[in-house]
Amino acid sequence: MAMREIRVIGDPVLRTPCEPITVIDERVRTLIDDLLETVDYEGRAGLAGNQIGVGLRAFSWNIDGDIGYIINPEIVENASEFQDLADEGCLSVPGLWYPCERPLYAKAVGTDLDGNEVIVEGEDIWARLINHEVDHLNGKLYIDRLTKEARREAMRELRAQIDS
Repeated sequence: MAMREIRVIGDPVLRTPCEPITVIDERVRTLIDDLLETVDYEGRAGLAGNQIGVGLRAFSWNIDGDIGYIINPEIVENASEFQDLADEGCLSVPGLWYPCERPLYAKAVGTDLDGNEVIVEGEDIWARLINHEVDHLNGKLYIDRLTKEARREAMRELRAQIDS
């Protein structure tokens, strides 16, 4: 296991959709170990494979001490008729928090390293986590979901960070 460096906006791996995991081998086991170790820090809620430079479909979570992972997650339920607008941040977009609309409930299905079904579901923060991490696996960042005005402001703030 290793604590991995978080890739930040501008790194092309974050904009590349992740490949499904078809074989559980040592590379995949290492990815899961690294995702679990890297997410296990204060202030980290979730982490997708591409955020640590591995373009495979897996993410880990750390919500109120509940730490886990899912391989090849697919969102099977999204209560999109009920939306929650709340500030959202991202380890790959450091220092920025902007209001982002997400479904109030989500359910994802995938597997663990042994091929057993894993179901991750919930409301509020769990729904936000599921959608945020699956977006990562699809090559999207939360700033892509912001209103036009908020996205423009976020990009200005990012440029200011780079220039300073």
